[in-house]
Amino acid sequence: MTDPVRQVADAVLYEGYVLWPYRRSAVKNQRRWTFGGVYPPGHSAAHPDDACAMQTECLVEGAGDARVDVTVRFLHVVQRDVARRGPEGLEPVDELVAGGERHVPWDEATERELAAPGLRLDALLTPERIAIDVPAGSSEEPLADGALVRTWHALEGTIEVAATRLSDDVSRLTVRIENTTPFEGDREEALRQTFCSTHTVLHAHGGTFVSLTDPPAALAAEAQRCANVGTWPVLAGAPGTRDTMLSSPIILPDHPQVAPESPGDLFDAAEIDQLLILSILSMTDEEKQAMRESDPKAREILERTESLSVEELMNVHGAIREFGYAERRVGAP
Repeated sequence: MTDPVRQVADAVLYEGYVLWPYRRSAVKNQRRWTFGGVYPPGHSAAHPDDACAMQTECLVEGAGDARVDVTVRFLHVVQRDVARRGPEGLEPVDELVAGGERHVPWDEATERELAAPGLRLDALLTPERIAIDVPAGSSEEPLADGALVRTWHALEGTIEVAATRLSDDVSRLTVRIENTTPFEGDREEALRQTFCSTHTVLHAHGGTFVSLTDPPAALAAEAQRCANVGTWPVLAGAPGTRDTMLSSPIILPDHPQVAPESPGDLFDAAEIDQLLILSILSMTDEEKQAMRESDPKAREILERTESLSVEELMNVHGAIREFGYAERRVGAP
């Protein structure tokens, strides 16, 4: 995955991870990971809107010996508890002050990535199945008089990759992701066994992808027949290239890019960097402290924002790109 593609994919991965005002007390940060969830089937049976599968279909131009790399990425929720060391070992507490910092419980997340490189299109006429098998685990981060205890549940599922030949040089590629993790419980527990912020990156060798947003007339009907569930594939990478496809739960245009003026992720859809940055800078000291305590990534946002220079702040004031696009459309010099 090339760096520009990964930059956009990372923005998709962490979309909604933690939202303004970046504190765990905020209501919207108590119902997180609303994009790209592939839920355990036990939860989906009771809540059909929370699907247990995601499917990407797109068109690939190339002979049967063309190859595709398939990469599936998602976040795995990690429960962070705070424990104080007592005579009988670690005991859970609501908060712990250590080294002058207050530590509180929170749900973090860790990245999971599964890759199947170099799959031949002609071999995919028989579907290829890749197992998702993440064992449960835990870790401890020592603190003075205690520890942060992180635990995560097991995840089970499959990725099925298949190709259907439509002509000598056009195939329909299907990538289906299913969560098969056994589960009983409420939504909060379900999220801990969900593939959160799931998306797929496809890269072709010896072939090219067809835009489903703006397909050529000859392939428009086949493009319409592609069945995408919970996701939408767009061409990714440098404008004009067609070797990479990003299938995202957030609707994007072909060749999406992160604005070069952006000083870093703020985890908000179509984020207006200047507004969010000014909102962070206008927080009270108590609000900033609560933001700092909520999550390591929220702390990164705060520290990065507070360190911005005047020039960097001015850079996020705004950039107009549409005029150039309009000029190209009407043929202006």
